Amino acid sequence: MLKSSDKQKKNSENFFEWGRAICYSGYREGQSPKTCIYPTYEQIKEDLELLDSLGFKYIRMYDPISYAEMTCDVIRDCGLGMKMMLGPDLISEVNNPGCPWMKTNYSEEELKQRAKRNDANIDKLIHIANKNPDIINAVSIGNENTPEWGANNVPVDRLVRFAKRLKEGTGKPVTFNEGAFEWEKIPEIAEQVDIISIHSYPLWYGNTVEEALEVNKTWYKKIKEMYPDKFVLFSEVGWATNCADFKQMKEGQANEENQKKYYDEFWKWADSEKIIAYMFEAFDEPWKGGNRPNEAEKNWGIFYVDRSPKLILRE
Repeated sequence: MLKSSDKQKKNSENFFEWGRAICYSGYREGQSPKTCIYPTYEQIKEDLELLDSLGFKYIRMYDPISYAEMTCDVIRDCGLGMKMMLGPDLISEVNNPGCPWMKTNYSEEELKQRAKRNDANIDKLIHIANKNPDIINAVSIGNENTPEWGANNVPVDRLVRFAKRLKEGTGKPVTFNEGAFEWEKIPEIAEQVDIISIHSYPLWYGNTVEEALEVNKTWYKKIKEMYPDKFVLFSEVGWATNCADFKQMKEGQANEENQKKYYDEFWKWADSEKIIAYMFEAFDEPWKGGNRPNEAEKNWGIFYVDRSPKLILRE
């Protein structure tokens, strides 16, 4: 008879037969989650047909909004067979003086209102997951909400409660999307989730493309050993094709040639090991960051924002 931890791992694996995966935020010029201007049905259809033609079986979206619901509609209407991991888009419930780019000083009342907003988003996530049980195959309690540098930090006890609510409310495998460095610090969350979802970014860590694969291998092995009874996947792995600043990334590393080399080597390993890994990301996102078009945050896609392919797809 399987132990409960073995049953949990087996159940998660049943939802994730091996296949290629990618993060999908298809905001075009003039569109943004900040302004609530979302892609249209036809634009989503164009995007998903592109991704389907490339063999992507899984997509990941971040927000429990009408855009995610319409994406489910497109998948179903077009018979694409894709499955979606969906998150709640949490905002900070604490002031974090350790965040280098956003200094906040919310009052206690403001923090309470932010927590209420997060509770409402968990409810929205449950609603969308239950409305689309044939498409949503995993739900997340949050995205990078625990780092010392984080702009959207949420207390661990709250994240644990979200995990319990999502399990009870959806019956889907529950995960948390967090950076590789943080997973060793949050065993309380790891205990509650079904799936450990790792973000690994050798480019951000200051590694060269030649070093990148070993960095990913090391973190995957370490976290698998840390949580042996859990199903482990990468929910973000990527390589930017442009970079305005070189405080963390090494100069000359963010380009299309290195993106191609990075993914060629990564997929050769991940495919051979049958590791689920969500590429970050499908399309460049001009709404992110500031006004400089060469900021790294805008340039992680394997397609440009006009849907023309980068080198990784042209060769």
